[in-house]
Amino acid sequence: MIKRALVVIDVQNEYLTGVLPIAYPPVEVALDGITKAMDAASAAGIPVVTVQHDMPAEGPVFAAGSDNWALHPEIANRPTSHNLRKELPSAFAGTDLHDWLGDHDIDTVTFTGFMTQHCVDSSAREALHRGYTVEVLSDATGTVAYNNAAGYVSAQTLHDATLIALHGGIASVVTTEEWVAAAAAGAPLPLDNPVSSAAAALAAAR
Repeated sequence: MIKRALVVIDVQNEYLTGVLPIAYPPVEVALDGITKAMDAASAAGIPVVTVQHDMPAEGPVFAAGSDNWALHPEIANRPTSHNLRKELPSAFAGTDLHDWLGDHDIDTVTFTGFMTQHCVDSSAREALHRGYTVEVLSDATGTVAYNNAAGYVSAQTLHDATLIALHGGIASVVTTEEWVAAAAAGAPLPLDNPVSSAAAALAAAR
């Protein structure tokens, strides 16, 4: 029997009203997916873990104790089983998440939240390395555009590319609607692998 936990990563005001506004999917879409997943998890008896990123109180983002550091009210006002705070991208790094999941016999971890290519991706990969089955909700995650010395990438391209890479052997990437149905039924979700993902791309290019 599948034992899931839903992990909601860094749905803090910084990503709505701060300097890192989520651009894709539109933050309203992502937030709607996250809250639907939380409600479905509660209805199915699936524990919900909220994660909050900490930075120094004098810092420019996620300043501990500030309004932008706080969880979005739609998240904060919903029931949760466990709350944790982190200082690194992965929800496992420097936290008790792994121990807590083990204490509750969780074998499958579902990730939602922000940002897709940063904290969600880092958490998903570490979850796999720690032996969990991993799931990520495509419309209940989101990110921003990047422009740095390595180049420019739009928020949509960054989001999509990260999820495509994850689905190729790291995490089952599905919509919130698909996950809600699977969670209610206690059913597993499909996962691709690098070989078949690459083969399908080659076939499509011919």
